[in-house]
Amino acid sequence: MIILKSPEEIEKMAHACRIIAKTINEIRDIVKPGITTEEIERFADDYIRSNEALPAFKGYRGYPASICTSINDEVIHGIPSKRILRDGDILSIDLGVYSRDGFYGDGAVTLPVGKIDSDVEKLIRVTEESLYIGIDRAKVGNRVSDISNSIQRHVELNGFSVVRAFVGHGIGRELHEEPQIPNFGLPGRGPRLREGMTLAIEPMVNAGGYEVLVLNDGWTAVTVDGKPSAHFEHTVLVTQNEPVILTKID
Repeated sequence: MIILKSPEEIEKMAHACRIIAKTINEIRDIVKPGITTEEIERFADDYIRSNEALPAFKGYRGYPASICTSINDEVIHGIPSKRILRDGDILSIDLGVYSRDGFYGDGAVTLPVGKIDSDVEKLIRVTEESLYIGIDRAKVGNRVSDISNSIQRHVELNGFSVVRAFVGHGIGRELHEEPQIPNFGLPGRGPRLREGMTLAIEPMVNAGGYEVLVLNDGWTAVTVDGKPSAHFEHTVLVTQNEPVILTKID
């Protein structure tokens, strides 16, 4: 069941989403060669809690950390560790926030570590572009797969592939709600978008093939061919006018 949010509920969600946006902005300043993903996680955990919220991922379905830190060929759900970031790496940060008002927000970004290759720069750029192209289709009257198709077309026109094993989702009082939002597919399919829907749109894009596998830790998904992957995500509100990005600071 797709749950439409009231204006009061949307404001509560927006509070959680603003904390995500602020946390990501703070993380940008500390992602440098020499830092460990464990240090980044501690920083994010402290920052979220200092804003009187909780890291939504901690303990979710048994996940052991407060954020996900995925490096290079790791697509999503990388677990923070003592691994040291090196010049030329890319790091995807995925984090959720649970607010004191009882609502969730979800967001992700892929960041360069030091100087990266131009082809990897393009991967990051195209992935972020595809996110905003998808968001632009999140309008009343469109269908879920209109978002999906617009993301896939942009990614594939640029020579990359969209991950198919993981998808975006609705969000609200639960971290994962209906509908599921794939990043691929034909247009004009799936539920019709309505005012008050809140969606976590999150393209995951691989430099090579779209196939992924999950490592023995039960969480970390990597590309089968070992090529890098990028991930961007915003929590978005569908309105009668333009879509509103909740995980963004104006």
